[in-house]
Amino acid sequence: MMSRSYTNLLDLAEGNFSVMSQPRDKKRLTRVMTVPGVISELDDDQANTVSSDVPSSVNQDRIIIPPVIFTKFYHGFCKQNLWPLFHYMLPLSVNHGGTFDRFLWEAYVAANKIFSQRVIEVINPEDDYVWIHDYHLMVLPTFLRRRFNRLRMGFFLHSPFPSSEIYRTLPVREEILKALLNSDLIGFHTFDYARHFLSCCSRMFGLEYQSKRGYIGLEYYGRTIGIKIMPVGVHMEQIESALRLADEESRIGELKRQFEGKTVLLGVDDMDVFKGVNLKILATEQLLKRHPKWQGKAVLVQITNPAWGRGKDLESTHAEIKASCMRINQAFGQTGYEPLIFIDKPVSLSERVAYYTIAECVVVTAVRDGMNLTPYEYVACRQGVSESSGPKKSMLVVSEFIGCSPSLSGAIRVNPWNIEATAEAMNEAISMVDAEKQLRHEKHYRYVSAHDVAFWSRSFFQDMERTCKDHFRRRCWGIGLSFGFRVVALDPNFRQLSIDHMESVYLRSKNRAILFDYDGTVMPQASHNKAPSAEVISIINTLSGDTKNIVFVVSGRGRESLDKWFSPCNKLGIAAEHGYFMRWSSDDKWEVCGQSSEFGWKEIAEPVMKLYTEATDGSSIETKESSLGLTKGLVAEKIFTTMDESGRQADFVLCIGDDRSDEEMFEIISSSISGGILSSNTSVFACTVGQKPSKAKYYLDDPAEVVNMLQALAEASDPGSLTDTESDISL
Repeated sequence: MMSRSYTNLLDLAEGNFSVMSQPRDKKRLTRVMTVPGVISELDDDQANTVSSDVPSSVNQDRIIIPPVIFTKFYHGFCKQNLWPLFHYMLPLSVNHGGTFDRFLWEAYVAANKIFSQRVIEVINPEDDYVWIHDYHLMVLPTFLRRRFNRLRMGFFLHSPFPSSEIYRTLPVREEILKALLNSDLIGFHTFDYARHFLSCCSRMFGLEYQSKRGYIGLEYYGRTIGIKIMPVGVHMEQIESALRLADEESRIGELKRQFEGKTVLLGVDDMDVFKGVNLKILATEQLLKRHPKWQGKAVLVQITNPAWGRGKDLESTHAEIKASCMRINQAFGQTGYEPLIFIDKPVSLSERVAYYTIAECVVVTAVRDGMNLTPYEYVACRQGVSESSGPKKSMLVVSEFIGCSPSLSGAIRVNPWNIEATAEAMNEAISMVDAEKQLRHEKHYRYVSAHDVAFWSRSFFQDMERTCKDHFRRRCWGIGLSFGFRVVALDPNFRQLSIDHMESVYLRSKNRAILFDYDGTVMPQASHNKAPSAEVISIINTLSGDTKNIVFVVSGRGRESLDKWFSPCNKLGIAAEHGYFMRWSSDDKWEVCGQSSEFGWKEIAEPVMKLYTEATDGSSIETKESSLGLTKGLVAEKIFTTMDESGRQADFVLCIGDDRSDEEMFEIISSSISGGILSSNTSVFACTVGQKPSKAKYYLDDPAEVVNMLQALAEASDPGSLTDTESDISL
């Protein structure tokens, strides 16, 4: 019996949740490239940076989420569950991270569903691209994909993606991950975030990724999902405009006079438990204690934007910061000098830019942050100072746990938890000679100016075009319910194997190569007795007894098992352990196709493997003579080459398999044709078992159909070509 909440979730995913029936504004959104909405205005990394294009106030006719849902969606699931977890805060108690509330999850799904409805109103699925941003809309791809199978859609995450050990604690981990996999391109700020995501896909769903020519692709039901790693940049023109405004308002000059003779260190952060503001303040205290020369001279100006979230953690963080500032100012303050200036109120863009221009160093000590564009903005602003101020220079002390850290090679990186080391980094930054500061600034400015927000968006869109170029060529089917929904994409030429057609081609051919896998192909995977039936033995004997045929079973199993099972099949070729061992008939000796037959290393490896087996419940060791077998593709190539060299180039090829290792055989067929080993006129029937994405052109549904097909070929074999003697061609 399903719980009520789960039933509601299924209804919601189908669009039948009761909340969806609430009245809403029917006004259609205009078809434009970008429509600013309320979500981007309410959050962390982008909201308070000069790179944000959104207005400072919410335009009411853009609000599409009913207030009750919004509170549970944004302040509830987004800020109580996703935001802390993605920043590595485990929900260990009610007061620390909060426990999972399924009703908040339902509100999150409802908000994403409403969002999808408004997108569907304006979208042209044949022409448009959809670019979804951030963790607020992580299940939106599923709703849009359910409506438009071939929609070209990208997603970019502006927060960290945690390690798999952290992410897998989320009760709805599979629902969110499967929803993201309905995108065509998924973007992250750093390689670490992408690696964590790929690790989750591997551990939870067994998905593998490949890197080709610098692009990372994740295979998912026939679709290749691109993984994009590209940190966002700042809006350079907007920064220049803000600088001009600050200069016109004379704010820069006022600040220069206010801090004349002082060395200003600057912090610009949101009021957030992850920004490490109090750690920065404590590091400033250590700077003044360890280096008295800065007493009366060094000033930390800490601008703290109002908190976007709610909760006791934020209140206690705010109180802790204020208490630290008061204590340090009492200890080190002098007449006309306070070492800490805590600006705890909204600061205009022009004022913030003015502070950037007069700061000798910007300090960012966040303990976890998706990107953090403050260092980029600071570098851009310092480049814009007038020439009369002397050479352009800037210094950065940044946490190693923020997304922009890897791209700032000239910054001094710190572990913000190490307060003493941070204090020393701050001293090093402001004590450094001007020439060195200038060199570091120039290096940073080259990167920041070249990798601005326009470059980031162009790069993402170009990758989205590349990833989606085959969308309208492939056949797509949507399968699965609720968040199990996914699209299976198949090549338009992929179809069920016609046994009648293949049989007619078989009869006309003179030199045939028949290669088939065993487990999962002629023997069901679920079968406990793996020995072939008498029917299968009879079919194989008939096929291999035809002098026009070369028949091989190509398996990953050991040669002892295969030799025992197929002992009645005298003329059957066997490739064991993926082709490491081969023989052309029971009368031939086994060939070792590997580069080495020295396996002394196994004596060392086996005891180690036994230790892991004993420590891992349910594991076992399968003994094979070689675990470094060749690929099945090389086996197929060897068979085709041998036939060609003996004057019997195959004019009919049947290759059947069911898993990833068999794809290597399908792939080698094309290269064999292009290389002349097979003729361009060769009739090729590459067939996979099961209707699924494959390099094969054909499919059969299950092993029973495979056996029926082989039976049909055996019955079609020319009785005159069947013989008990050896083939007249020695292979």
